[in-house]
Amino acid sequence: MELHDVWFVLIAVLWIGYFFLEGFDFGIGVLTKLLARDRKERRVLINTIGPVWDGNEVWLLTAGGATFAAFPEWYATLFSGFYLPLLIILLCLIVRGVAFEYRAKRPEERWQTNWENAIFWTSLIPALLWGVAFGNIVRGVKINADMEYVGNFGDLLNPYAILGGLVTLFLFTFHGAVFAGLKTVGDIRERARRLALKLGLVTAVLSLGFLLWTQVAHGDGWSLLAMITAVVALVGAIGAVAAGREGWSFALSGLTITAAVAMLFLALFPNVMPSSLNDAWSLTVTNASSTPYTLKIMTWCAGIATPMVMIYQGWTYWVFRKRIGTQHIAEAH
Repeated sequence: MELHDVWFVLIAVLWIGYFFLEGFDFGIGVLTKLLARDRKERRVLINTIGPVWDGNEVWLLTAGGATFAAFPEWYATLFSGFYLPLLIILLCLIVRGVAFEYRAKRPEERWQTNWENAIFWTSLIPALLWGVAFGNIVRGVKINADMEYVGNFGDLLNPYAILGGLVTLFLFTFHGAVFAGLKTVGDIRERARRLALKLGLVTAVLSLGFLLWTQVAHGDGWSLLAMITAVVALVGAIGAVAAGREGWSFALSGLTITAAVAMLFLALFPNVMPSSLNDAWSLTVTNASSTPYTLKIMTWCAGIATPMVMIYQGWTYWVFRKRIGTQHIAEAH
C-alpha cells in the first residue's frame, strides 16, 4: 500500500472519529429544544457534553490539517468549491462555542434564551450541512481539467446530497438522544429513551434509502459490507433502546456512524473528489497527494502524536463518566 493510500485511510478514520464524537455532541444541542422542558433540564443536557465538546472538535481540526498536508489539491478544490457551506459551518462552530461559555454569564431571561437558541441552531445546521457536503463529494461535482470547481452553490443542493444531510441530522440527533439516556438519571432519562426510539425509526428509513442509493450508484463489494454493518448496527441500536440497554445502544449507534462514513470513503476510493464533467478530471489519491517525502514525515509525526491525543481524550471521558440529573444542578443566582 502506497503512503497516499495510507493517508486516505487515516483521513477517513479522522472523519469517522469526528462524526462519532461530534455526532452526539450536535445531537445534544438539538435536543435542548426537543427534549428539555425547562432551563434546568437544558443545563443538564449541556453539562453532559460540557467537559468534552471542545475536545471532540479536535478531530475536525486534525482532519482538515491532514487533508491540507497530505492532499493539497483536494483541500484547495474542496474549500474553494464548498466555500459557502463550509463558511456557514465554521461560523456555527464559533458561535456555538461562545454560546456554551456565555450562556450563564448574565442572569437575564432574554440573554440566556438567546444563547440557548444559538446552541440549538448552531448544532442543527452543521449536522445537516455535513451530510450535504459529503453527499456531494461522493456523488461528484463540477471539476474542470485544472482541478477547479466550476459549479455554484445551487449545484450542491441536489436530491442525493439533501437526503444525505437529513440522514446526518437525524442520525446525530438519535445518537445524541441515546447519549442523553446514557448520561442522565430520572425523568429526563426516560424521555430520552422514548424520543430515541421514535428518532431511530425515522433515521432507519432515511439511512436505508441513502445507503442503498450510494451502493447502487457508487458502491462495490467492500462498501456493500460496510452498508450491511451500518444497517444491522442501527437496527440493533433501536432494539437496545427499546430494551433499556443504553450502553449497548450507544455503542451500536456509534458503530452505525462508523460503518456509514466508512462506506462513503470506500465508495469514493481511489477518488478523493470525483468530477461530474469528466472522469479524467477527477481528483484521486495519486494526482491530489503531496510528495512521498512529505507523506513520510507526516506519518512519523502522526504515529507519535495521535496515540497521545487519544489517550488523553479517553481519560477525559473516563473522569466525567458519571450520570447527572436535575438534582445535581445548583439553583441559579
